[in-house]
Amino acid sequence: MKTYPHPIIAREGWPFIAIAVILAAGIHGYAGFGWAAFPWLVVLFMVQFFRDPPRRIPEEAGAVLSPADGRIVSVGKVRDPYLEREALKISVFMNVFNAHSNRSPVDGTVEKTWYFPGRFFNADLDKASAENERAVIYLRTAAGHDVTCVQVAGLIARRILCYAKEGQSMNRGERFGFIRFGSRVDVYLPPESVPKVCVGDKVYATETVLAVLA
Repeated sequence: MKTYPHPIIAREGWPFIAIAVILAAGIHGYAGFGWAAFPWLVVLFMVQFFRDPPRRIPEEAGAVLSPADGRIVSVGKVRDPYLEREALKISVFMNVFNAHSNRSPVDGTVEKTWYFPGRFFNADLDKASAENERAVIYLRTAAGHDVTCVQVAGLIARRILCYAKEGQSMNRGERFGFIRFGSRVDVYLPPESVPKVCVGDKVYATETVLAVLA
């Protein structure tokens, strides 16, 4: 496994963790552990939420990897609204106990990115894909397959961070973004792609193969 070039606690969480530690320590010092127990639990929650562990990258040819930890909430043929084509859509819902680092599902070039402001429905709902705040990455593989990866904000998540730039080459498993506090990622694939997961399956970013490009 290649060395993962990111800290195991995501930088996006450092300010939140620092504030939580300062508050917990202050309450602990002033009022004792009894009053500080809950603030220290908040610190532990923040640390687990912003974890960003390295993952093994499958070498299977044509594999589309999960861009996020979570649970599969949708697998099926739909219309890709970004590339205006028929597509296989696979959606991963992340609750607040999942790691929220987002990683590229395929090797490819970022052809285009979009950002859409929107609402904040529960990300577990289908309408979240069309109505919530979202950031979109359109990737094209060396074999010419078009893959759309969509970060969708949720009921609690109000901050999508997407670092992908148009023209950038990305490797499968490469970190491209983060969504704070519960969210969803949709992946649109060519319709002939073969799904390898079902609704309800638990998946892990990079390690789980969602589908195979035909």
